[in-house]
Amino acid sequence: MIQEAILEARRLAHENRLEGKDLSDLDSLEDEEDEDFLESYRQKRLQELSALSKKSVHGSVYPLSKPDYQRDVTEASTNGPVFVHLASSLSTNVESRVLAQLWRQAAQEYGDVKFCEMPASRAIEGYPEKNCPTILVYKNGDIVKQIVTLMTVGGPKMSMLQLDNLLVEVGAVKENDMRVLKRRRDAEDAEEERVVNKGIKSSSDRRKQDDDDDDWD
Repeated sequence: MIQEAILEARRLAHENRLEGKDLSDLDSLEDEEDEDFLESYRQKRLQELSALSKKSVHGSVYPLSKPDYQRDVTEASTNGPVFVHLASSLSTNVESRVLAQLWRQAAQEYGDVKFCEMPASRAIEGYPEKNCPTILVYKNGDIVKQIVTLMTVGGPKMSMLQLDNLLVEVGAVKENDMRVLKRRRDAEDAEEERVVNKGIKSSSDRRKQDDDDDDWD
């Protein structure tokens, strides 16, 4: 059973080896992959891009005002999840600055998802600064996710990977969304390269140490 599971995992990995690759990646594989197989994936990507383009009605972070909050967030969430960043009013709040940057990047990449931002002190009178930034996710008129500070999602080192996971968790995008898969694949490739380079450096350091020891002999 274990052997069968391993073989099945290898088969699936081979079949899905092009998942997460964009059109430029596919073009670079023309000499390595079967032409018909590659073309089918290329058409799949084009269809996905076309579908995303039709749904991309946002593309930037919406600044919120309290009088319009009900309309722009609560009511708007009936058409899809709405992500709100209750931001710190202090420039020294590193986490809030990090989240603001991620919000802008996410709004550009996920034009089909609505991202909003508002100073927490204007949204809720007396809201504690220690709770900033706060992420609120609305869906069908209700708050379905609340994250107070970034402590549970990477802190000041939070990246788009963690934000992708949040988008998937609340159903804003699918697990197999090409944007999610590509970023995860790129992160895996970068980690693999880091490990290889670390191994090469360690090997080089050991050889240098051995040479130094030989000099002493």
